[in-house]
Amino acid sequence: MKRSELKKIIKPIVLECIKESLFEEGVLGGVISEVVKGLGTAPLVEHAPPPEEAPRPKPTGADRKKIQQSKNKIMEAIGKDAYNGVDLFEGTTPAAPPSNTNSKHGALKDLDPNDAGVDISTIFNSNWGKLV
Repeated sequence: MKRSELKKIIKPIVLECIKESLFEEGVLGGVISEVVKGLGTAPLVEHAPPPEEAPRPKPTGADRKKIQQSKNKIMEAIGKDAYNGVDLFEGTTPAAPPSNTNSKHGALKDLDPNDAGVDISTIFNSNWGKLV
């Protein structure tokens, strides 16, 4: 028997077996469901940005007067003789507002806004100035 004759006989049998296994035994459905599982990712959920915090106003003269009055009231309440007459609030400033994880300040949110930072004015006087 020649190869071409054998191919004509066997090819329809093999095709019928493949179709039968794919459709009747559910192999194709399993393959499709696995592909869909692989493609399916969690849906993206968009969240509204947090509301921006209003900048904290600097205390004016009237505000400073109120702060000093409240400090004096607290000192009177604990008694001036306590702590040997030492003003516990001397040189203090109001505490910074608590940091919010959703704050607009990003990586610098935990730093004091009054911090001067690092002086970079001498960078251009060094070798870096020649490179730039």
